[in-house]
Amino acid sequence: MSISSLKQSYRDKTLTPRELLVEIQEKIHTHKENPIWIYLLNEEELEPYLTALESKDIDSLPLYGVPFAIKDNIDLQGVPTTAACPDYSYTPEKSAYVVDQLIKAGAIPIGKTNLDQFATGLVGTRSPYGACQNSINTEYISGGSSSGSAVSVALDMAIFSLGTDTAGSGRVPAAFNNIVGIKPSKGILSTSGIVPACKSLDCVSIFAKDNEDAQIVFDVAVSFDVSDPYSRVMPEVDNTIHENFTFAVPKEEQLKFFGDKEAEVLYKNAVSHFEMMGGIAVEIDFSPMLEAANLLYYGPWVTERYVALKDMVETKPESFVDVTKTIVLSGKTKSAEDYFNAEYKLKAYKRQADILMDKVDFALTPTTGTIYTIDEVNADPIQLNTNLGYYTNFMNLLDFSAYAIQAGFRDNKMPFGVTLFAQAFEDRKLIEFGKIFTSKDLYV
Repeated sequence: MSISSLKQSYRDKTLTPRELLVEIQEKIHTHKENPIWIYLLNEEELEPYLTALESKDIDSLPLYGVPFAIKDNIDLQGVPTTAACPDYSYTPEKSAYVVDQLIKAGAIPIGKTNLDQFATGLVGTRSPYGACQNSINTEYISGGSSSGSAVSVALDMAIFSLGTDTAGSGRVPAAFNNIVGIKPSKGILSTSGIVPACKSLDCVSIFAKDNEDAQIVFDVAVSFDVSDPYSRVMPEVDNTIHENFTFAVPKEEQLKFFGDKEAEVLYKNAVSHFEMMGGIAVEIDFSPMLEAANLLYYGPWVTERYVALKDMVETKPESFVDVTKTIVLSGKTKSAEDYFNAEYKLKAYKRQADILMDKVDFALTPTTGTIYTIDEVNADPIQLNTNLGYYTNFMNLLDFSAYAIQAGFRDNKMPFGVTLFAQAFEDRKLIEFGKIFTSKDLYV
């Protein structure tokens, strides 16, 4: 069910928002063994949202009666925010700015979803509430940190959902659950009311099943928030898609698939698919991107995680999942000297990357080089998580917009995804390319 078909059902009076919520609750019950949700709104809590819609015209609200899920590091008024840490829990008096925008547009919040604790991880297993299982094969990871948000959409418990993305959390779970994920340009979706991971890099991400729904939600969510010091105005940008376009791909020796031969084939198929659409693939040196990626966890930006959680990690370290605590505490020893040395390097990488990106319409990479089972990640949590960030960790540091889309399946039915990225504020252009890509049958 899409946003457009759902609203048509409402117009035809073949479905009401109340009836839809009953269906959703049944689906949630069916998958109750999968720890997708941390908190579900009860009938009393849902009633104000339903009552508010009854006096509104369906066509006056772009998201009329559209149910959505919220990652539990994003505030919803009157509902606890835990960031997957029960001892951290607080109940906000108002919703996050972006949540408020969506509710004003008619969307109905269903509940708060599971995540890698404090949005630290790309695997979906780092939560005291349990490892969120993949929507297609429960032996596999869901991807993180926005694990529950992605799975809730994939399993039709929500039409769309909100996640966050600092290192790849809005893209990796999209790839692993065969949905799309928008990693917007920094600042165009407000982060007011979001538990910070790395405050200077954090983005609110959007998950949906298809490009059209993603774009509808994106258009509602993009809004300048004067109360958010990192908020930026979305400028007018030419999103025209030309018949002959160019796109960047990494040098062959810079591609990594970590032994996943099928992923390598599927990526090359995606490159060929864009070429058949009229695109010209341009091989470029991805060194600036890859060098920048190394700065995210091994450079001083990890200190932002320590700053955000300093009081708690120092006084209640037992409240943290072990791997999360290790990562957060690693930011304690970084110095101002470390920061400025890394900042100077990053500026150089950014200049080099901009020169490369200015020559193409977008760049195309795998979203991840491979996928792992939950058992594999539990056996080697740090290294395998690092592998998953190979194509994602540089994105916010270099101020790019990104869009993760579906790109086929392995023989074992596990999905593969690719990510399109471009300069900041070119988000809508990436969605348009995604529409063209998925309008052609890649899976034959």
